[in-house]
Amino acid sequence: MKKEEIVHLPMSRFHYDLPDEKIARYPLPQRDASRLLLYGEGEIGSATFGDLPDLLPEDSLLLFNNTRVIHARLLFRKPGGAQVEIFCLTPSRPADYAISFQQRHSCSWYCMTGNARRWREGVLVMTVPTDLGVVALQAERVAHHGSETEIRFSWDDDRITFSELLDAAGKLPIPPYLNRPTEEKDEVTYQTVYSRIEGSVAAPTAGLHFTQEVMERLQVRGIQTDEVTLHVGAGTFRPVKSETIADHEMHTEFISVERETIEALLHHQGKLIVVGTTSLRTVESLYYIGRKLYDHPDLLPHQLTVGQWEPYEEVMEIAPADALRSILSYLERTGEKRLMADTQIIIAPGYRFHYPDALITNFHQPQSTLLLLVAAFVGEEWKRIYDCALQEGFRFLSYGDSSLLWKKMKEACK
Repeated sequence: MKKEEIVHLPMSRFHYDLPDEKIARYPLPQRDASRLLLYGEGEIGSATFGDLPDLLPEDSLLLFNNTRVIHARLLFRKPGGAQVEIFCLTPSRPADYAISFQQRHSCSWYCMTGNARRWREGVLVMTVPTDLGVVALQAERVAHHGSETEIRFSWDDDRITFSELLDAAGKLPIPPYLNRPTEEKDEVTYQTVYSRIEGSVAAPTAGLHFTQEVMERLQVRGIQTDEVTLHVGAGTFRPVKSETIADHEMHTEFISVERETIEALLHHQGKLIVVGTTSLRTVESLYYIGRKLYDHPDLLPHQLTVGQWEPYEEVMEIAPADALRSILSYLERTGEKRLMADTQIIIAPGYRFHYPDALITNFHQPQSTLLLLVAAFVGEEWKRIYDCALQEGFRFLSYGDSSLLWKKMKEACK
């Protein structure tokens, strides 16, 4: 399909009725006891997630997103009692996540603010109890950037990092469609067992089904595993409200991929199974970054980005392996150990996939960009898959059940 056809696909094609009772408000007590819908070559089946290691070819490589959800919600109160919520999205000064988290006096973030009309001027202050004593955390507005506000945080104890302040003062954000406050057990259940790189404001929920036992059984079977990082933004929950995707602005997300992981992707001869839509967006973004570097090897770091509609532009295609080699050459030339970039990629029916053979993912909201991605991966079969899941009592959305989907071999949309 050409870009003009893709961007004007009506979103009504990606609607289905999701009864409220099908939305899982809480996870199962045992992560890998969740159900797993199986789809491949037109056939639909089911299993238990704990069976996953036995369902994969032995030459498979599983690619995980190792991001960790941060305590992004900060609740300040004005002297008069009004509550103002500041939702930290991405760091601005310094822009590097790891460096921002390690700041000991101040840093700035792009944020969303709740009840912003009650905070027209002045500085908000919160007292934060920590192991080293009470810390005064201040927030002041710097500038507006569309729907986001750049906010400068400062505090009066340089023994405390911003990461430690968020842990002590912030709340873990859970999806708004759960319609409940964050509970203590979400601190564990809304993180994957392999999460380790802080930065997301939403969990890569396909990974919530994995347990240490499942990971060990994968290893016993000789199935390879590797990791990428994509820090999930709040935009992942934003539905497409326009009639077509042409008017929907995809959110930008930070990705980081180690040189060794890119080498593993280049040399792996078996099936590549990506765990979650975030891992898929990351690995597919590598292709477009590599294509840029193939044509322009001397690009600067800030030019290593993937625009929303870039995959649909009519430009020369290169072999997926050549894209990975171009990235490795760039890393060798610059002496960097990992590729860091921003991606705004949107994957919709008509998209041509370059790397993954299968996708492990939960069941997504109607008319969402995540459902568009699934429809691109399996074609019109997504409707039959979702109808079956609803009829068979599968649990939907972040804390719901999962699916193992093998890629449709032909183009997803004609």
